[in-house]
Formats: sequence, C-alpha cells, structure tokens
Amino acid sequence: MAYITKRFFQKHLKKTFKILIDELDISIHEAQKIVDRKRVFLNGVLHQHKAKKIQGEIEVIVFKPNPIGLNPIFQTEDFAVFEKPSGILVHPRKLETVQTLNDDIKYLFGRDANAVHRIDKGTSGLIVISKNKRSEVELKQLFEERKVYKEYIALVDGEVKEILNIDEKLLHNLASSKIRIKMHIHKDGKESYSRVEPIEYDRMNGVTLVKVIPKTGRQHQIRAHLFHVEHFIIGDTLYGLDENLAEEYLDGNMSFKRGAELTRSKRLLLHSNRICFEYNNIKYDIRSKINIKKEFYENCKF
Repeated sequence: MAYITKRFFQKHLKKTFKILIDELDISIHEAQKIVDRKRVFLNGVLHQHKAKKIQGEIEVIVFKPNPIGLNPIFQTEDFAVFEKPSGILVHPRKLETVQTLNDDIKYLFGRDANAVHRIDKGTSGLIVISKNKRSEVELKQLFEERKVYKEYIALVDGEVKEILNIDEKLLHNLASSKIRIKMHIHKDGKESYSRVEPIEYDRMNGVTLVKVIPKTGRQHQIRAHLFHVEHFIIGDTLYGLDENLAEEYLDGNMSFKRGAELTRSKRLLLHSNRICFEYNNIKYDIRSKINIKKEFYENCKF
C-alpha cells in the first residue's frame, strides 16, 4: 500500500506540528501539510489544529513507498527521466491508491524527489522528476515557461493526410457536458496549440501513426485536439466514445473487454516519446527507448 497508519502515544502536552516533526523526522512544512490533508487523528477523532497542544493516542496516515520496480532511463545529479507504463498513475489520487510512479520516485531518491509535470494514467512514456527541492523549482519553471520541447507518438482513427496545426482554446467542465473531467473546444477556454504530423497510414486498419508536438500543456490537450479534428486516439475511452458510453465506462458499468472492443485497443495509444530542454547551461535531448509502434499494435483489437 502507498499509505500506512502510524500510531504512537503522546504523554505530555505538545504542539501538533512539533509532535509530527519529532516522530516522523520531517520538516515543519511537511508536518503542516499532513494536518491540512486531514491525515491526523487524536484519540480516534480527526484533528486539524496544527499549533494546538495535544496529548493522547495519535494516528497519522503517511506515505510509504511501495515500488513497482521502475528505474530511470536517464539521470543527473539533479533530475531523472522515467518511462512510465500505460495504466500507472504518476501520483496517488486517494489514500487507497496502490502503486504509482511516485512510489518508485520516493523509494529511489527520497521524499524530496517529485515529478515536475504530469501525463495521464493511460499515456505511457517519458516523465521528468527532480531529485531535490531546488531542481524541482527550476525544472517546473522550465515547463511553465514553455521552454521544454515535447514530442508524442499516437495511433489515431482515420487517415491524417497532412500536417495539422490545431489552435483551439480548451475549456474544462463545460456545463452542457455529462462528464466533468472532459475538455472541450470553447471560446472561453485557455489558449492551446498542437502540431500533428503524419508518420504512416495503415490503410488496412484505417489508422494513422502520428507525431504530436504540444506547444502548450493543457489537461487532455492532445486527446481533445485530435478528437476535435475527427482523428481520436485509438483506445481513448473518454474522447473516442460518445458521452453516454464514456460515462458508462467511467462509472465502472462497462467491462474492460467491452471498452477495448469499442475503442479498438486495450490501452490509450499515446506515448511521450521525446523531451528536450536546457538545464544549468547543458542541453538535453532525451528519447524513449521503447519500440512504441510495436507496443501499440500488440494492444490493438483490429
């Protein structure tokens, strides 16, 4: 499990955050964050007072790495790059979430290590992690300032005959949509730009292997943009199905097998394939080591 409960008895009155610092060997910031996230219980009751002096039976829910066995494909003193498999979350969403990439990050590099950007659970491929707080700030800034070049590979429905420059604003949680997490093309959305370049058309199966270069980093950007131009990604149970079917799948009322049959793949066929950036005056060009076309077709239901 990614989270465990630690129990201890505090005999003398002491401020909550100081107890956590001493018992868990953590910083004041980490102690305060644990309280803010409602992970401290005093005598069986949720306790949310960071500076209050307390005593008694204390229970704290803490993260304990439970590694999958992933290792970075590239690393320096300050950062590392992993190849995340499809189906694995970067961070746990809930306390009961088991095994995420975060488990391996913390297990290998300690509690200060963190992913500096995100990719969807279904998306595979490269993800950059910082090894310390200083590099975390600097690397996140590179992503926020759009100084990181990213390339994705996707297998999409239909024939993409030419380069597509998709400049369409994306809006989250459209009122008219049944699905809150879905992104929509909308004039009130955030600026979003993706370049799509065809690599190879598979006439027999009616799909095209494409390279996608996102210039912005919106949630579901590539998936939503490709859906908008009528070339949804194979295996996409959110954008590759109509909303009624997508809702059925998300609610757990559709089997995995049925979802794979409808979307023609056992996984989302989207892969983070290349990342380039400059850090501390050194230029890095990191590429996936996976034969992603082969993996895509091994998961297809053609």
